[in-house]
Amino acid sequence: MADKAQLQEAIKTQGEVVRKLKSEKASKEQVKVAKLLQLKAQLGGDEGKHVFVLKTAKGTRDYNPKQMAIREKVFNIIISCFKRHGAETIDTPVFELKETLTGKYGEDSKLIYDLKDQGGELLSLRYDLTVPFARYLAMNKITNIKRYHIAKVYRRDNPAMTRGRYREFYQCDFDIAGQYDAMIPDAECLKIVYEILNELDLGDFHIKVNDRRILDGMFAVCGVPGEKFRTICSTVDKLDKMAWEDVKKEMVNEKGLSEDVADRIGEYVSMQGGQDLAERLLQDPKLSQNKQACAGLTDMKLLFSYLELFQVTDKVVFDLSLARGLDYYTGVIYEAILSQTIPAPAEQNGADEAGVSVGSVAGGGRYDGLVGMFDPKGRKVPCVGVSIGIERIFSIMEQKAETSSEKVRTTETQVLVASAQKNLLEERLKLTSELWNAGIKVEVLYKKNPKLLSQLQHCEETGIPLVAILGEQELKDGVVKLRNVASREEVDVPRADLVDEIKKRTL
Repeated sequence: MADKAQLQEAIKTQGEVVRKLKSEKASKEQVKVAKLLQLKAQLGGDEGKHVFVLKTAKGTRDYNPKQMAIREKVFNIIISCFKRHGAETIDTPVFELKETLTGKYGEDSKLIYDLKDQGGELLSLRYDLTVPFARYLAMNKITNIKRYHIAKVYRRDNPAMTRGRYREFYQCDFDIAGQYDAMIPDAECLKIVYEILNELDLGDFHIKVNDRRILDGMFAVCGVPGEKFRTICSTVDKLDKMAWEDVKKEMVNEKGLSEDVADRIGEYVSMQGGQDLAERLLQDPKLSQNKQACAGLTDMKLLFSYLELFQVTDKVVFDLSLARGLDYYTGVIYEAILSQTIPAPAEQNGADEAGVSVGSVAGGGRYDGLVGMFDPKGRKVPCVGVSIGIERIFSIMEQKAETSSEKVRTTETQVLVASAQKNLLEERLKLTSELWNAGIKVEVLYKKNPKLLSQLQHCEETGIPLVAILGEQELKDGVVKLRNVASREEVDVPRADLVDEIKKRTL
């Protein structure tokens, strides 16, 4: 009964909030009413029985056929690019031993989903595809591979559906493992990001690059204690979401840095440029004395020289504020940012906004030490890779489809086999089978005697371009009437030539 009393109290409180909002004509009214209804549903009426609320779990969503068609198109573009660059694919389990994932993600480790202990192995859902990949390399003693992997990952993050941030989402990863000359694989990863974002036509974007060694060198010369490098790195990583003053406050108040040290970091993280900035920083009186920073800056110069050959420097910015909070990065790091915003419906986010920034849609870097963490003898396999944030990209593609006059097809059916008269079901099924056997994508309505008009309407609604119409006369003459749905033109095609004619028209 205590649970019922608590729910009734919550309903009363929520009801007062809704009444107050109504009197103020507030825009959040619908959201609050929905919360009230949900609480009432949980109460389950006077008997206090719990009523199951049918919904998807927080941070997850269903995808309807139209959304899946858009998603499939995006996947095809990405996979095509990965294959163009010579990658092969692998798959790994959706859950790993908890120990495999522990200690690899820094402050983000708290976002890992742990599975309930069933009295056996302690397991967690994978947080990304990179750590399982490193485990795979170490287990199978692989020292060279160029691989891509597209699969779901799980994070106990605070979801923001309008920004394409979920608790269950796909990642599309491309990684190069092996001992190669400096910066050539790194440059190829950036070229891949450039190609994919260009081909998806998502609008203007830029790719930020930095290097963990430059960051660590910067922290050292600014006076950050060595044991605080990682935690300060995680704070700097928030600069894409927070103003410098807020980041500085966190460094001083929560992380225990002095104001002087934070201010020195602030001077560096405001710097942006290209190869020229790397050259300038190599002359910096403080950074030039740090061995790590010099190695990172020298590689940054080399990276930009390769990016110039790959013709991508117009979109790449050397940005000292880029930190990427994951612990396993050891060298170059990068992140692709979209310039545009997407509309944010009030009923989804509880606020009237003109639009929200999509932010980062791809990120990655070099992680030379990760495989060694799993190898019994600590043997390292140098790796560099990139992960494409498919959910954020999908949010934009979906929005574009909503505003476009072009209809999204959810099937690939090339032709509908139809009849103009009654009692021709057997003939329709025979022809349908012939076309299926020839590799044609065909549909037939599941009715004995469908009206011709309803068959044509089905084609218009689903975007099927052709109709193969059978009638008694056509059967006598050994032909099929082939109709173009859009132009309504009809032509009699000999049955023996039908497959070739359909293929010719649907290429």
